[in-house]
Amino acid sequence: MGFSSLIDIVGSSIIGGMLLLMLFNINDSATENSYTYMSELTVQEALVEVVALIEFDFRKIGYCSDWTKIPDPTRAILAAGANSISFITDTDNNGIVDTLRYYLGATSELTQTPNPRDRYLYRVINSEAAIGANLGITQFDLEYFDALGNPINLPITQPSEIFTMRISVTVENIAAYDENYSNAFWRQIRLAARNLRNR
Repeated sequence: MGFSSLIDIVGSSIIGGMLLLMLFNINDSATENSYTYMSELTVQEALVEVVALIEFDFRKIGYCSDWTKIPDPTRAILAAGANSISFITDTDNNGIVDTLRYYLGATSELTQTPNPRDRYLYRVINSEAAIGANLGITQFDLEYFDALGNPINLPITQPSEIFTMRISVTVENIAAYDENYSNAFWRQIRLAARNLRNR
């Protein structure tokens, strides 16, 4: 009777230990799923915010409520690079021409976040101080095309040749669960500002 009681206790301990391990695994999976879901939601919201601003600004390249202030739309883009662009527009629709510049900062500027790839995306109006948005942006790539749809090679020496552009943006969450970063990608294929077509 004493030996069978000992076996019952050992068996119960093993079964209890296995149940406890299963409970820990279920808890860990639930935590990971919850974190992943929230991370993906945050990343998608950040991407929507960035894309809405980019599309709004880029579609107004060469626009001014007083059209006589920008008589030649081919001069609307001032400079263009792989991760930066500068152009003239009327940001607040007041008839005054503004210079708007977008550019991607360096990864070294965001050392306070765990993600080693995230960067600031800067949006600078005229000569205001550059303020970057920290939304987990890891990619902001621009490609340019002429009126015939041919790619324009970098460096761009004649911005007046740009007729359309391709914009690629990737956003990752700034912190990861178990070194896995959620991400979302968006690409605008051949965005053309209406005013660039007025040639």
